[in-house]
Amino acid sequence: MDDSRAFLGRGFAFPPEVDPVTGRFVMAESEEDIRQSIYIILMTRKGERAMLPEFGCNLQEYIFDIPDAAFERRLIREVEDALVDFEPRIRNVSVSVDKRKLSDGVVYLNIDYYIRATNNPNNLVFPYYLEEGTGEL
Repeated sequence: MDDSRAFLGRGFAFPPEVDPVTGRFVMAESEEDIRQSIYIILMTRKGERAMLPEFGCNLQEYIFDIPDAAFERRLIREVEDALVDFEPRIRNVSVSVDKRKLSDGVVYLNIDYYIRATNNPNNLVFPYYLEEGTGEL
C-alpha cells in the first residue's frame, strides 16, 4: 500500500478470499477497505457477534414492513446510526432510499459520506431486498 494512503486502513477483503497465486488472504486497502467495512456493518445483525453484541445494523427487521414514508425514515435512521457508531473513518453520512425497483422487491440505499482523513466524498449503493433470499451481494 502507498504510504500516503496507509492511514485509511487495511484489512481482510470481504467476502474473504484466498489469492490463488500466493495462497494468502486477499487484503482490502484505503477507500475499498472502508467500503467493505460499510457492507459488513449493514449485513451484520445486532447481537450476531458475541463479543460485540451492539455491532451491526438491524435491517432484517424491516423486511416485511410496508414500504411507505415511515419505512424509509426507519431504514435511513438505522443505517445512519450504525455507520456513525461503527465506522469512525467516515463523517457526514447521508442516506436516501430509491424505490424505483420496488416492484422487483428491492429498494436501494444510497449512502453518501466523506472520508475523514482525506475529506473526499464517496458513495455506495446498497441493495435492500424486501424478501429474504432474493438477492446476492
